[in-house]
Amino acid sequence: GTRIIYDRKFLMECRNSPVAKTPPSDLPDIPGVTSPNVEESKTENNHVQNYEEKENIAGEEEQFDMDI
Repeated sequence: GTRIIYDRKFLMECRNSPVAKTPPSDLPDIPGVTSPNVEESKTENNHVQNYEEKENIAGEEEQFDMDI
């Protein structure tokens, strides 16, 4: 068999190609895999908001959380 070898420069140029950024047209819709998972994004956004709220309310937080 014939082996095709690509150099790094060519592969880096292909990465920015519009074809490389377009998903295949016949790709099935799988939430969390081929399309963003709505529940996951809500959870991530909520986590960031909760952390910021805690930081603002508590003012000065402990440096480390310890489970005793």
